[in-house]
Amino acid sequence: MDVFAPVILQMADLSFRECRFLAAFKTAQVLPLLKKPSLDKEQMSSYRPISNLTTVSRVIERLVLARLSTHVLASPSFARLQSSYRRGHSTETALLHAMNSVYAAADEKKATVLVGLDLSAAFDTINHVVLISRLESQFGVDSGASSWLRSYLTYRQQFVKLGNHSPTATQCASGVPQGSVLGPLLFTAYVSPVRELIESHGVSYHQFADDTQLLVAMNVTEAGPALEKLANCSTAVRL
Repeated sequence: MDVFAPVILQMADLSFRECRFLAAFKTAQVLPLLKKPSLDKEQMSSYRPISNLTTVSRVIERLVLARLSTHVLASPSFARLQSSYRRGHSTETALLHAMNSVYAAADEKKATVLVGLDLSAAFDTINHVVLISRLESQFGVDSGASSWLRSYLTYRQQFVKLGNHSPTATQCASGVPQGSVLGPLLFTAYVSPVRELIESHGVSYHQFADDTQLLVAMNVTEAGPALEKLANCSTAVRL
């Protein structure tokens, strides 16, 4: 450790001073892992693509995460009801929030309708230009930090390894590596504006990463308008 630590420190310092992520760390080996044993192994959708990244690149990412996460999570632009990748938040807090909303409505003699939305291949959907613009305009990430993140995101390559077969690497036009250190935080920042869209429809919600729950409590006499509001909100989020 005493031998490698100074070298890694120098590499990280050079990366931050020049506001660029080293090109040598931008190639990922993708390992397709079966999501559940019960899924069809012949279907590509049954696999989760996990990016195997170099140890040094992950160390540098952690140094950035330590500073960036504090800034992003404290921003008023970050979705308040996002339970993923945050200290003190989990699937348990997301479930508790949803159940509390249902029980509170039941105490008022109201029924609750819940719609669950899930984004397929979520981490692959990130548009780099939109993400950088969002980080700058809504989260105040500018100057050198913005330049470093742009360098981190762009011109990445990946190849899929199956047994002894490793095809030629291809360039990634969008997305963040699934299995990276910064990926989860960047994704939650990317989807944060969904909060404003949902609230504009007057619908309650909760988010956990790419899963969004829309909730509407209603009396029997107002079921029609409430369901229409929920349907309009669901359509707007999908678009």
